[in-house]
Amino acid sequence: MTNTRGTIRVVLRELGYFFKGAALNIFSWEFLTVLIPLVALWELLPQLGVVPRTLIPPPSDVIVTAWDLFVHQGFIHDIINSMGKFFLGLGIAIVTAIPLGILMGWNIAIRKRTLSLFQLLAPIPPPAWVPITIILFGIGLPMQTFLIFIGAFYPILFNTYQAVKDTDSRYLASARMFGASEFTLIVRVYFWHALGALIMSVKTGVAMGLVMLVIAEMYGGRTGIGFVLNEAKDYFQIPKMMVCMITLGGIGWFLIEVLKFIELKLAVWKGGAR
Repeated sequence: MTNTRGTIRVVLRELGYFFKGAALNIFSWEFLTVLIPLVALWELLPQLGVVPRTLIPPPSDVIVTAWDLFVHQGFIHDIINSMGKFFLGLGIAIVTAIPLGILMGWNIAIRKRTLSLFQLLAPIPPPAWVPITIILFGIGLPMQTFLIFIGAFYPILFNTYQAVKDTDSRYLASARMFGASEFTLIVRVYFWHALGALIMSVKTGVAMGLVMLVIAEMYGGRTGIGFVLNEAKDYFQIPKMMVCMITLGGIGWFLIEVLKFIELKLAVWKGGAR
């Protein structure tokens, strides 16, 4: 019981640190001095008729639409549905790209057999995969998961590979001098040396994964943020479109803050990384 209470206290304390740090990052005085005037200008220009209210609705209209979406139209279920697909695709990208990137950076034989292939495929814009993905997987969860995966995979793979490849040779020589095996080098030297770049690659993967989530839901499915956004576009419901865009931005910001917090806890030598 004592251990359980201690664990709960530690979890609550860490959550407090996380939300405090995240709030300070976005609600800093410097940022608010930019944000508040911009929002005020956004509200006033449509209200005064300087710009068409039908094309650029003020924040007050967007807030009313957001309330209606969340309270009466079940938008929260669309968010949950989208996040399930997103984390599935991103998770598959992480568990495949990181080990593969480490192996490519560690072993020149693996690198020579795989790098050229990925360099050939990576420049293909992720949206270009949509037609062939629909043909192969149909319209549904497998298609959506694959598109999210393909969007996140290459940024994670190449950043991991490059960071491992650039590991300082002095660290490797010191570890080998003390009898470290190649496996020990991978898990104790290569991985930790590449940790900062690895987390940065996942941040990029999050951004690309969200892009592909929206595209996937626009082309397949009847639920999700992308579907709601596409439906709002078809009916020219601009406030609804803005709610979807702000929601996606908020999700992306929150996930980036989580990754920054993880990096802060794991890469203790980067205490000022935030």
